Amino acid sequence: MPAALIVHAHPEPRSFVSGMKDVACDVLGGAGYDVTVSDLYAQPFDPVAKPSDFTDRQNPSYLRYAREQRHAFKAGALAPDVQREFDRLMAADLLVLTFPLFWFSTPAILKGWFDRVLLPGPVYSGRRIYDRGGLAGKRAIVGCALGGRRHMFGENAVHGHLEALLSHLLRGTLGYTGLSVLPPFCAHHVPYLEKSDRNALMKGWSRHLGQIDSLDPIPMPNLDDFDDLLRPLVELDGSASQDA
Repeated sequence: MPAALIVHAHPEPRSFVSGMKDVACDVLGGAGYDVTVSDLYAQPFDPVAKPSDFTDRQNPSYLRYAREQRHAFKAGALAPDVQREFDRLMAADLLVLTFPLFWFSTPAILKGWFDRVLLPGPVYSGRRIYDRGGLAGKRAIVGCALGGRRHMFGENAVHGHLEALLSHLLRGTLGYTGLSVLPPFCAHHVPYLEKSDRNALMKGWSRHLGQIDSLDPIPMPNLDDFDDLLRPLVELDGSASQDA
């Protein structure tokens, strides 16, 4: 049975986004997934990276957080909440993120989940990124809600393309760690809609999840196209030809 981890970040359990989390549980459960939910506000999850994240330190006198993460992972010295979330992530075949869009980004509590749980070493390192990342073979999908209208996003729109604005998440976090990132579902103008329109959006989210096995992932870099310093081989070939 495939496993899905839903990481949910909304402080109000009756919100539209919390409804998105519930729909994801129902749709994925009905599709045969073993679903686990990390409800970050309800747990609650501490998003702050700090020395107490490690029960044993490589260097107790100076905190280099990523180095201590590597050390703690190898030594079995991660804080219990980090270890729990990491174990959930590694057991999942599919990662689902549900959150409201704050300043074209995720809520701070979700950003803190990335900071504390996406461990250097097992999740990423040096050239162990993108198609070679530690989460390669797993998939991820984003479901978010925002106040902006649909016409505010896109080619020549006031805010530009929403996927470009979310590239720090879709590419710089999820794709970077090796996840195959499926197209996100973004519910626009939610706080200002009538109930019937909100219901229609929720049905759209349900359909989006129902098509999860037929969605094409967002293109990500393939490290075979780069040299050891992560310079594009195409550009290097072009430079060599010009030099010749």
